[in-house]
Amino acid sequence: MIKRPGLASMLAVYRRELLSYVTTPTAYVFVAVFLFAIGLFTFQVGGFFDARRADLTAFFSFHPWLFMVFLPAIAMRLWAEESRSGALELLLTLPAPTWSLVVGKFLAAWSVAGVALLLTAPLWITVNILGSPDNAAIFTAYLASLLMAGAYIAIGSAMSALTQAQIVAFVLAVLISFLLTALGLPMVLDFFSGMIGGGMAEAIARFSLLHHFDAAQRGVVEFRSVFYFLTVLALSLGCTILAVDARRGG
Repeated sequence: MIKRPGLASMLAVYRRELLSYVTTPTAYVFVAVFLFAIGLFTFQVGGFFDARRADLTAFFSFHPWLFMVFLPAIAMRLWAEESRSGALELLLTLPAPTWSLVVGKFLAAWSVAGVALLLTAPLWITVNILGSPDNAAIFTAYLASLLMAGAYIAIGSAMSALTQAQIVAFVLAVLISFLLTALGLPMVLDFFSGMIGGGMAEAIARFSLLHHFDAAQRGVVEFRSVFYFLTVLALSLGCTILAVDARRGG
């Protein structure tokens, strides 16, 4: 009984936020540009047809880098726009727990990212027509990509709650996302290996979104990778709740 008002508020905020995406160009522009960019990188940069393999390695390898830019652009408006327009004061006066407002907004933005991923399904169909791919590995990579998208959006949500300027929120979110992604690059790993040793460098690399996503691309379902994505997501949403609570308390 105690949770019902919070869940009802969360669903109401989710529907309101999703409707705002549907009735404005934001979601359409994001989905269109994302699909164009992922297609360009997959076929032109990744050499999808040149590889002559029936898999989606070239497709998934660019997800972290595109998400790092596109998803903060979606998330930057979640709280900063409300604050700029003055709607935040009205929203915070609602008799609803802060977590329900934060989670509702987050889920709406995550749904937009999920739709963008779903619209790439024709590429999965194409590789099945061209050959016999490992569909279990592709499915695993899609799930990992969705979890990773949630982590990037949660980071963007936290930055949006901490500032009233959308551009500042976007820049901060991209910067943090880049750091969490770049920690898994081989050149970064080599750099830290030379300074603090291979063992410590490997430990640092485990904090990278890229490190955990690479394992999923190979079709390996690791509990620690799922736990990592959910932890980043939960910590970021927790920071968002604290920031919104601070505003709510004046």
